[in-house]
Amino acid sequence: MNKLYKDFIFFPDISILIVLILTGFGTSLLKGITWFMIFFFLIGMIAFAFSEYFTHRFFFHIKAPENPLFLRFMKRIHYDHHADPNNLKLLFLPLWYSLPGFLVLSYLVYFISNSFNLSIAFGTGLMTMLLVYEWKHYVAHRPIKPKTKFGRWVKQIHILHHYKNENFWYGVSTPFADFLFGTFKDEKNVETSRTVKELEKRA
Repeated sequence: MNKLYKDFIFFPDISILIVLILTGFGTSLLKGITWFMIFFFLIGMIAFAFSEYFTHRFFFHIKAPENPLFLRFMKRIHYDHHADPNNLKLLFLPLWYSLPGFLVLSYLVYFISNSFNLSIAFGTGLMTMLLVYEWKHYVAHRPIKPKTKFGRWVKQIHILHHYKNENFWYGVSTPFADFLFGTFKDEKNVETSRTVKELEKRA
């Protein structure tokens, strides 16, 4: 197996995520998959796709907090990734950040639907889209050339976010969200930001 693929699959957080996704699928298979479960799985994927955009835009890029613990948290979650975009240890979202939110959202689905099966399907959808996000993010920062024109476009858009201007092109797994919310621009009309690698210095 190519080393680049091994680095992705066997990165601890990714390995655990894959196991959790397979467990979710296995549980659904044992329970008997229904159309409602497929629907909630897709809703989970869509929910993550949009939360990814909004979290990236409105939380990961907030003004640097004065509280040292909060600042340390933000540096690990995103600031340091902009400072060192190709550092593998900073590339992936830690599961200690992602999973608690997934559990809360899945519990809300259970509370509303009163169905363990539907909440498992929804949670598996969330985790599956997180894996898609992590893979696309990984490809964008590693020497991998996507085989499709769309894949190459997605990679190019994310590179612009890191090296051109951090105020645009927030979507990673779903760059189309930038079209919906006005943060997709022609790179020729965007100035290079002085803080694209130094989020802590943003006003």
